[in-house]
Amino acid sequence: MATKLSEKEITEKLDALNELVSDDTRWERSGDTIKKTFTFKSFIRAFGWMSQIAIWAEKLKHHPEWFNVYNKVEVSLTTHDADGLTELDFTLAEKMEKFR
Repeated sequence: MATKLSEKEITEKLDALNELVSDDTRWERSGDTIKKTFTFKSFIRAFGWMSQIAIWAEKLKHHPEWFNVYNKVEVSLTTHDADGLTELDFTLAEKMEKFR
């Protein structure tokens, strides 16, 4: 089981994650989750990205909560088993940025 991160660790990891962001949107913390809305040029690009991330999520055994409408994907990450944010959330978020 993944270990819940401390407040300091979360702040440090969120700052590092936002340094990877290539557009104007940033990851935001909301309680025990981190969230971001990704915008793509088309529905097919959004869906293709989701397919790539789904493969990584399966490899990590950590699955996002996400919502897709046309070219936008709203993502929310948390680790339910740990009741908060863990390394898994930030690893998956980094993959999302890398494949953006």
